[in-house]
Amino acid sequence: MQDQKLYIWSRLLLLANQTKRGMAMGVMSFLWSLLALLMIVMVIASDEAALLAFKAQVSDGSSLASWNSSADFCSWEGVTCSHRRPARVVELSLDSRALAGVLSPALGNLTFLRMLNLSFNWFHGEIPASLGRLRRLQRLDLNDNSFSGKFPVNLSSCIRLNKMGLHNNKIGGHIPAELGEKFISLAVISLRNNSFTGPIPGSLANLSYLRYLDFSANQLVGSIPPVLGSIQTMRFFSLSQNNLSGMLPPSLYNLSSLEVFDISHNMLYGSILDDIDNKFPKINGLYLGNNYFAGTIPSSISNLSNLIQLSLGFNIFSGYVPPTLGKLQALQHLHLSDTKLEANDNKGWEFITSLANCSQLRFLSLGGYSLEGLLPASVTNLSTTLQELYLLDSRVAGVIPADIGNLVGLTRLAIANNYISGVIPESIGKLENLVELALYNNSLSGLIPPSIGNLSQLNRLYAYYGNLEGPIPASLGELKNLFLLDLSTNYRLNGSIPREILKLSGLSWYLDLSYNSLSGPLPNEVGSLANLNQLILSGNQLSGKIPDSIQNCIVLDWLLLDNNLFEGSIPRSLTNIKGLSKLNLTMNKLSGNIPEALASIGNLQELYLAHNDFSGSIPAVLQNLTSLSKLDLSFNNLQGEVPDGGVFRNITYVEVVAGNTNLCSGRPQLHLVPCSTSRIRKNRKRMSKSLVISLATAGTILLSVLVLVLVWILRRKLRQSQKILVQYSDAENHYERIPYHALMRGTNEFSDINLLGRGSYGAVYKCVLANEDRTLAIKVFNLGQSRYSKSFEVECEAMRRIRHRCLINIITSCSSVDHQGQEFKALVFEFMPNGNLDGWLHPKSQEPTTNNTLSLAQRLDIAINIVDAVEYLHIYCQPLVIHCDLKPSNILLADDMSARVGDFGISRILQENTSERMQTSYSTIGIKGSIGYVAPEYGEGSVVSTHGDIYSLGILLLEMFTGRRPTDDRFIDSLDLHKFVEDALLDRTLEVADPTIWMHNEQHENNTIRTQKCLVSVLRLGISCSKQQPRERTLTGDAAAEMRAIRDAYLAFAG
Repeated sequence: MQDQKLYIWSRLLLLANQTKRGMAMGVMSFLWSLLALLMIVMVIASDEAALLAFKAQVSDGSSLASWNSSADFCSWEGVTCSHRRPARVVELSLDSRALAGVLSPALGNLTFLRMLNLSFNWFHGEIPASLGRLRRLQRLDLNDNSFSGKFPVNLSSCIRLNKMGLHNNKIGGHIPAELGEKFISLAVISLRNNSFTGPIPGSLANLSYLRYLDFSANQLVGSIPPVLGSIQTMRFFSLSQNNLSGMLPPSLYNLSSLEVFDISHNMLYGSILDDIDNKFPKINGLYLGNNYFAGTIPSSISNLSNLIQLSLGFNIFSGYVPPTLGKLQALQHLHLSDTKLEANDNKGWEFITSLANCSQLRFLSLGGYSLEGLLPASVTNLSTTLQELYLLDSRVAGVIPADIGNLVGLTRLAIANNYISGVIPESIGKLENLVELALYNNSLSGLIPPSIGNLSQLNRLYAYYGNLEGPIPASLGELKNLFLLDLSTNYRLNGSIPREILKLSGLSWYLDLSYNSLSGPLPNEVGSLANLNQLILSGNQLSGKIPDSIQNCIVLDWLLLDNNLFEGSIPRSLTNIKGLSKLNLTMNKLSGNIPEALASIGNLQELYLAHNDFSGSIPAVLQNLTSLSKLDLSFNNLQGEVPDGGVFRNITYVEVVAGNTNLCSGRPQLHLVPCSTSRIRKNRKRMSKSLVISLATAGTILLSVLVLVLVWILRRKLRQSQKILVQYSDAENHYERIPYHALMRGTNEFSDINLLGRGSYGAVYKCVLANEDRTLAIKVFNLGQSRYSKSFEVECEAMRRIRHRCLINIITSCSSVDHQGQEFKALVFEFMPNGNLDGWLHPKSQEPTTNNTLSLAQRLDIAINIVDAVEYLHIYCQPLVIHCDLKPSNILLADDMSARVGDFGISRILQENTSERMQTSYSTIGIKGSIGYVAPEYGEGSVVSTHGDIYSLGILLLEMFTGRRPTDDRFIDSLDLHKFVEDALLDRTLEVADPTIWMHNEQHENNTIRTQKCLVSVLRLGISCSKQQPRERTLTGDAAAEMRAIRDAYLAFAG
């Protein structure tokens, strides 16, 4: 500022001297000079005012402390002025200063500005249109802020601009055509990671100086304009991570100066030219991944001597990988995952041997179901510079080479979703730089090598879904940096949980040891996991009490201890885990009252306490948990009134009431007796002792009289059949029998209008009882043949013994005579408003829509419900029950689309002391099942077994996810549904999948890949369950665990 003042004073002195020389000429000269001086003062003031206006809009902390009037603005931080007089601001560079706020329009007054760099700050709002007045601007860097709005079209006036960096903002709208029509000097433009939509303007071809173009990570659509192939100066070209489609224009191969070509993560198709080495001689980065490119990889690609990164994964390339890739001496990154590239024991693996010559290789990713044969041992000869090695989702078999420890540079090793077998090599302990080890979903067996404890840098260890066995080595306790450990679903892992693992205070994401065969107590050391978010120990044989020390796991989000043998009461110390959102203690031997203190866990969203021995009342304070959305208290010994607030407003009979025979409620939808007895108990203290005795005596006499009358009536009709039904109703049901005339009125005399379905054993009707708002389903048995009468008895016996949330709930029964004096027998069930699964898989006389078909997520949930029910029948129900007729029409869907397995008309209850009557009924009815679903061994006279149900389950899964019935006309001779899916599993999964799934899923590349992986997993399970030989089929518990894992894996990537 001092320099500017001196300049002004010198001009004033000059004016004075000129005045003395002559008054005549002086007047005019003075006026002109004064005018010039005033203009200089205004210009200087204009630049300074513009900068101060900019500062006024900025929250700068101390970054702009030097910006004050006591100093010349040309000396302010980030400001550069010209050398001419008067000085003008030519550069404003304030990158990485943590500035926040909006851009002042006054910046447009800095008309001599050549460079504006405000990158890596926190500016927001729109880019002011006034910047269009900066005609001299050559470089604009506004990247890495939070600017929004649309592209500032006024910038097209800045015709001298040669670099524009707007990446990493929130700018949207279309890229204007003016960008290619006005910015004729533009050499660098980056719009990466914004929200631009619409097509790429073809006018960009006019930018003859353009050498760097980056439009990646936006939402651009349409095809790539072929005219872009005329920009001969282009060296960097990136359109990745958009929604571009169509064929890759051949003209782009004319960009012979290209060094980086990235069009990955779009929906483009095409092929690689055979002479790509002549087209892109300077290329060092070629990225075509995650598209639909096909054809072979030409051998000429090995001549691209500058190539550093080659990414071709997630396409449909076929043929063999060129065995000459080893010529790429500069190659550091090679991505070939999820393609149709082939390799087998005869041919195709030569490229692995060749890659040993790539001494700078750091990243190698392979995968795809056309890769098969044995994993070549030469993989261990790759460069020790290799840091990441991935072999995923293939049919590669064999073993992990014993010398895998040679690859000492590895930081990440993932060999997953393959057919790899054998043991984990001891030499893996030499990979001391590993931070991630993933060996999941293979057939690895044997012991976990203790040498893994040497991997001191390891922070993630995945080894789930395998056949690992023996104890978990205590040496894993040496992995001090571990924050995730998943050894779940290795059913032969046994022994106790090593205390050393529970002392790993760094475990923070999750510890999953579920579905193994671990036993013994949960050590007190579990309290050392103070940073753990999820503790998952489901499906083991852990016993003893839940230790109080678990309260020290103060940041737990999930605690899953279900399907174990824990006993005792719920420790009140659990309530100290205030952030707990999911608590599952189902299927244990826990007892005592449900602690009221659970209501103090304010974040609790899911609470599962089913299948234990809890007693007492349901704590009313649980209804105060505003976040609680899922609650299951079924199959305990709870009593008293069911609360009616909070989560209890939306509960169903199955979730709370089933298996708790002493609960009461005034809510009709729970089908419970009213709580009048509860009110009597509340007033009991106010009643005299004599009154209590009198009432009890009178009640006993009255009840005895009623029972005698009832017995006398019942014995007159259908005496023999009542032996079973009385036992059923007295032992298991709260409801009175519904008389025949009530059912007749409720179904409008069994009108066809109310007919829900008809089967070999009878018909099912919709029934609305008079004076009640609930709808029931009535299964009326066809008693024309004795075997149908026996079916009624079988189903009564089955339903008397079993209760589960995924089994159809029987409410009561009716055994009477109809209006014609004929014997009448019916079962009354809860009504399933969404019909049966068959109607959803095969909609009749309707165009498929999202309203009458099932999404993939819904199918997975229904499959989970089915396998849960089968697992209960086969494993947890005592005595075990064989359903014998699993098929879509016997799977009923509730209003929330959850599934219930029904129709136990031909089921078998397997126990040694089954009554002679029931044993006779088995042999009379016979086990036939339904054509297409019945196990083949039943047709040969084999005895009924759980293997037969598993076969039916497998066929049911295949039908659910392909939409094809096993009785489809196309299945003739040796071709059946099992073989049809098995033949297509690896490379045609999407072709055999039910096409209606895609009506619910967006068919973009990431979703397609995730969906395909899920479908492959579930169809593979269906095939494994439906094998010809019973002994080769998946066991019930394994099938249930695998189905849950498939669903969880899909949802984990969906959300």
